[in-house]
Amino acid sequence: MGVEYAAWFRFVCPSVPDIGEEADTRKFHVGVLMFTANAPHSRPTVLIIDDSREVQQYLRLVLETDNYRVEVADNGEKGVERIRGGFRPEVILLDLHMPGMNGLQTLRCIRELQPELKVVMCSSEDDPEIVREATLLGAQAYLVKPVRHLYLSAVLERCLAGELTPQEDRPSVVLRVPWNGADLAN
Repeated sequence: MGVEYAAWFRFVCPSVPDIGEEADTRKFHVGVLMFTANAPHSRPTVLIIDDSREVQQYLRLVLETDNYRVEVADNGEKGVERIRGGFRPEVILLDLHMPGMNGLQTLRCIRELQPELKVVMCSSEDDPEIVREATLLGAQAYLVKPVRHLYLSAVLERCLAGELTPQEDRPSVVLRVPWNGADLAN
């Protein structure tokens, strides 16, 4: 059961002339468009644990576009403290390389505090041994940065649907995206 949202848009455009009629730039068509969509009563919350402000801002923008509630912790210690204090996000996006407590140490602490929390690792590190270790510690997925909107959305949807579960020897999803540095839109 969802809440119905409606949006109204007013648009003005030049009128299209009839066949054989000259266009009159003074004639305009005014119309109203409306669409509705069902939205869930509550939006899932994602906790981003990453020390990079740029990554935090990018992920926040992408996630809020996808209708997630977003919280941010600047490092592993702050993320663990939030969990220890009773915060329960539906998913955690966790960076690997951070000052102080790294992502694997943070994941280990999160698993001790709340083993059922869903964690997706996001890192520029593409070492199979690190991916394997993250999986053994219980990461649902491992995304290699730069994280593209489409892949992040797909992983979060599958994670929230319960389709991604940690496996003993490999993560459910490892996404590597070749990047030439020119495509900053995704």
